[in-house]
Amino acid sequence: MPSAAEKVPLWRQVLDDLERRLTAGEFEQRFPTDRELVDHYGTSRHTVREAVRHLKARGVVERERGRGSTVTRSSVTQPLGALYNLFAAVEDAGHTQHSQVLALDLRPDPHAAGRFGFDPATPLVHLERLRFMDDIPLALDTAWLAPDIGRPLLDASFEHTSLYDELAARTGIRPAAGREHIQAVTPDASMRDVLELDDDEALLRIERVTSHADRVIECRLTLLRSSRIAVTTTWPAASPIGAEVLDPSS
Repeated sequence: MPSAAEKVPLWRQVLDDLERRLTAGEFEQRFPTDRELVDHYGTSRHTVREAVRHLKARGVVERERGRGSTVTRSSVTQPLGALYNLFAAVEDAGHTQHSQVLALDLRPDPHAAGRFGFDPATPLVHLERLRFMDDIPLALDTAWLAPDIGRPLLDASFEHTSLYDELAARTGIRPAAGREHIQAVTPDASMRDVLELDDDEALLRIERVTSHADRVIECRLTLLRSSRIAVTTTWPAASPIGAEVLDPSS
């Protein structure tokens, strides 16, 4: 009869040993390539890839373009029910951040104008940025601001600053309230390329509307790598819990 160890699939045995080595801090500098794992364990490439696939599914390792697999850095943790600043959240987690500004101009957008209650042809201040954490693409962020509030930002540099901090410094206005709709989505090929996503990596699609003095001042769409952020929430023991069930056909 086969022993208990022989009944465990080879990929599971490799996975268990990799987890042991990860816990011991063996891969802090770099994670082995598939070829190195094949040589170390004396198994097939399929076996080691299956073990690594499970580590990736758990968010323990990630694949980065041109660098192979690496041990996942700690993600940004963000509580729900609070108006947060992605700039501050990244730096508070001990990471560096910067942005590549893709657009900063005045242009109309009928959908965004509707959020403000403006005529669809109204030019809005439009800011589009590719956000980075430790030089890894984190999010594609597009913000629209009411023109009378956002115009002082048109000559601002957003490579390494927060939209809300810049807005407060130039206008004295900071969002006082907001609401968000968060949904997991499957990215298309172009978005996978922009954010350097793994084939099985999803995005969080975050639609935000913020207000000041009972007036909408900003609406925003952020496409955020789900592997790089964790959301947390707390509630009183007596609070009801509810969820919105999305129509899969919509």
